[in-house]
Amino acid sequence: IECGVSIGLQKDVPTLLEKVGGYVDAGYRRIKMKIKPGRDLELLRAVRREFPALPILADANSAYTLDDLPTLRAMDDLDLMMIEQPLHWADVREHARLQREIDTPVCLDESITSPRDAELALELGACRIVNLKPGRVGGFTNSIRIHDLCREAGVPVWCGGMLESGIGRAFNVALATLPGFTLPGDISESRRYWERDIVDPEWEMTDGTMLPLDAPGIGVVPELERIEQETVRTEVVTP
Repeated sequence: IECGVSIGLQKDVPTLLEKVGGYVDAGYRRIKMKIKPGRDLELLRAVRREFPALPILADANSAYTLDDLPTLRAMDDLDLMMIEQPLHWADVREHARLQREIDTPVCLDESITSPRDAELALELGACRIVNLKPGRVGGFTNSIRIHDLCREAGVPVWCGGMLESGIGRAFNVALATLPGFTLPGDISESRRYWERDIVDPEWEMTDGTMLPLDAPGIGVVPELERIEQETVRTEVVTP
């Protein structure tokens, strides 16, 4: 599974370039940069100049409107893999209009919460890529359905992350083995977020990829003793 990494807004361009360079040296195969109005083109251009061949995507988290079309059009010159969720999550029709106006592929993230959302987006041409998060769409059944819909439409998907522990990561790695997941996802190794994960073995990256584990169940074993030590609240739900 090809691995990508997400970078938040940094205090200045030198800090951003240093952070990107560190992840490039670590082997990540795609960099996702957060952007917002007023902090977009300068940052993207700086990274593109420093790393001319690096796969980059810009994640807007719904920060723009169609009034920002000149800025979004200017990103066409930066050879981005995609612009992720540029408009409000509910504005699927406006995303379709935006995709007609720009060459850079639009990727929908928060807009896709169910197979029905995916069907509508694909029908309207609102995106050319989908970020598929199993935790957001309701689990594996809906994830597989959305994957199948996108594959039938020729729209690639990639697996997004939501700060999972090693347990959740196991599910994401398994999902990302499906054939429609053709782009690097937000599947980072354990050390990216945790001083020590709660699974054995921890998830590690080799040459920018993560290998699905050939083991029973989810592939990793939860460290129950450590989980119990770290537990601050227990709740029992009975039928």
